[in-house]
Amino acid sequence: MPIATVNPATEETEKEFAPLDEGEVEARLAAAQEGFETLRDTTFDQRGRWAISAAELLEAELPETARVLTTEMGKTFAAAKGELAKCAMALRWFAQHAESYLADEPIDTSAKESRVIWRPMGPVLAVMPWNFPMWQVMRFAAPALMAGNVGLLKHSSNVPQTALAMEDLFHRAGFPRGAFQTLLVGSERVAGIIADPRVRAVTLTGSEGAGRSVAAAAGHAVKKSVLELGGSDPFVVMPSADLERALNVGVQARVQNNGQSCIAAKRFIVHGDVYEQFERGFVEKMGALTVGDPMDPATEVGPLALRQGRDELHEQVEDARDKGAKVLCGGVVPDRRGWYYPPTVLTGITPEMRVQREEVFGPVAMLYAVGSAEEALKVSNATAFGLGSSVWTNDESELTLFVEGLDAGQVFVNAMVASTPELPFGGTKISGYGRELSALGIREFCEAKSVFVA
Repeated sequence: MPIATVNPATEETEKEFAPLDEGEVEARLAAAQEGFETLRDTTFDQRGRWAISAAELLEAELPETARVLTTEMGKTFAAAKGELAKCAMALRWFAQHAESYLADEPIDTSAKESRVIWRPMGPVLAVMPWNFPMWQVMRFAAPALMAGNVGLLKHSSNVPQTALAMEDLFHRAGFPRGAFQTLLVGSERVAGIIADPRVRAVTLTGSEGAGRSVAAAAGHAVKKSVLELGGSDPFVVMPSADLERALNVGVQARVQNNGQSCIAAKRFIVHGDVYEQFERGFVEKMGALTVGDPMDPATEVGPLALRQGRDELHEQVEDARDKGAKVLCGGVVPDRRGWYYPPTVLTGITPEMRVQREEVFGPVAMLYAVGSAEEALKVSNATAFGLGSSVWTNDESELTLFVEGLDAGQVFVNAMVASTPELPFGGTKISGYGRELSALGIREFCEAKSVFVA
């Protein structure tokens, strides 16, 4: 894929970038090592001031930067502004909490003194996707920089201006030279960068295939890796739920970011007592959403980021239709410029359909009717993915059943799944390993050192 900004609403190439040559990559790796040697000797207070400065710059320039996100990957302008505000919040959170997250931990042993201390690892390569082009980078960058690590960003090739904006942001905020750099390179060069001895670890958010490739390269080099991969999140609705709220949030949870979110609700598993009412309301609300120009304030669903993604999504829908699924709304590629796809609802899903086995990365929802909480749990877990899950119930016994039984990294009750700085974020099964955010996330790229003083 060329490194270029191609507007998904117009299909026009707006700006192209030449990939870095070997000498330029080498210079950035050397700068990263030098930057680490400087940054690791700074204090939490110093790093916190730079992080807060970055947050203030983001907020001051929010509309201008949001236009870049919308132009590059098609999210609505309102969603882009919300993403940037969330990035500023994360910067402030880790500026405030990093020191306590990484405080020395006294351990009671036979020694006069013993404790665990946390120290930064060094340069970390972040291989990041286009769907939340700044937030998913910030989930790594805010805690990593506050811990004293430095970042090397290999971003998706369709969001180069966002990637360069992040490098510029941290530079202007005051972080030392080399603390955060963007590498404009193709995916074929990632393994070689991981193998470089100056790179101490790698984190990836992306597809299962990309995760396997990066994990293999990191394993071969005996380096730490964290993977946040795809999801096929269940959205379970039980009879005791507030049905109208579940409907409204369910639609939002499916079409957030134009449906291109790993933690979007994808499989709606509804108890038979309320299934017909839920299906009727859900199809009505999905079909009424406004699809259009992502810069238009009236637009609720913009284009998909890539033509390939739109075509793949439609192939999944057609596969399901051919194998007996019913399309209750949507399911037709619109005859218009731009990579648009209408909000779509499918029923009659069976295991041989691609939509059951694969991640569905666009505004396509699947409905399932079940007869009990136990069946809902079984259907929820009948997937190779295990990223997030949303459960709607006001029954305490059901709540306990789902919280304990769902095989997923997150269980949100009466709320849609979201990532937030306070809580660890990550998945189970083929949705990846390791955690981002919270105390667990900041420690992923720190060395735990045991100290024993006799």
